[in-house]
Amino acid sequence: MGWSRQLKLAVSFSLLLLMLPFHAAYAHDGSLIPMGHSIGIKMDLQGVFVTNDVMIHKDEWLKAGDLIEKVDDADILVLTDFEKALTDKKEVTLHVSRKGEASQLKADSEAMQRLFPFLKDRTEGTGTLTYVDPEKGTYGALGHQIIDSALKSPPSFKSGSIFLSEIGQIKKSVPGIPGYKISTIVEDEDFLGTIRSNGVYGIFGAWNDAQQKVLTEPLEIMQPSELKVGKAEIFTTVKGTNVESFAIEITSVETEQFQFVLTDPKLLKTTGGILQGMSGSPVIQNGKFAGAVTHMFVDEPEKGAGLFLDTMLRGEK
Repeated sequence: MGWSRQLKLAVSFSLLLLMLPFHAAYAHDGSLIPMGHSIGIKMDLQGVFVTNDVMIHKDEWLKAGDLIEKVDDADILVLTDFEKALTDKKEVTLHVSRKGEASQLKADSEAMQRLFPFLKDRTEGTGTLTYVDPEKGTYGALGHQIIDSALKSPPSFKSGSIFLSEIGQIKKSVPGIPGYKISTIVEDEDFLGTIRSNGVYGIFGAWNDAQQKVLTEPLEIMQPSELKVGKAEIFTTVKGTNVESFAIEITSVETEQFQFVLTDPKLLKTTGGILQGMSGSPVIQNGKFAGAVTHMFVDEPEKGAGLFLDTMLRGEK
């Protein structure tokens, strides 16, 4: 996508329920509802993956990213399957897929017990909800792809959901060290939407019809050619579940991205700059919906980059 090499990903996941008064707002052609709510993300993986390199038998190793498909003849689909396969057998055979290639590795019972903490069948994180289209019943969030930090790749998932999350504490950004939000999911049983895809332009899926709670009227989608250097604002959440508007300054507009600097003194005092989990925050200029925050300059956390909404919407198709 041509991002500057100075830009580093600022992703994390954790969603919140929209505890907002019912407000009937409907999008029309060329407009969407900007959100800005902190969300928690849960994705059930397509199997049980290894998160670290682990020696399991003499010189045999499992590598981070390996998919364990079977233990002897038992299929391994979720962690509980692996737990059931733990036995006192002197030796078992692990059927593993590594980068698409099948292999078989031996492991003793002690190695199996040692391996268990380094397995996962789910990935979780936090981010920001970008928009909702109530007419289509869809949403978009993050503005970039989820990369699992342990697997170091986009997770292969079979299902996933987003949830409203509540910000309880902020760890401020400082030059060289991105800050982050400490959040919790408001209601684990109530989800805002399901995750259909995890692509380069964000995560997308079906909006939960039961969550017809939104704060704002739809805004017209700004075309990339309309965005100008100058004042703008972002919608984001830095405390509780309250979405607030904060001032930014667009500093450059390029073919595939735009850059900006945070200028709002209240936001800078609270966060020190852009935070992990702020990706997806809507960007508004002159009453139009321009795009979403996607990246930050790690060494200058008050500076960031955004994705045009017009570009982000390609990921929903």
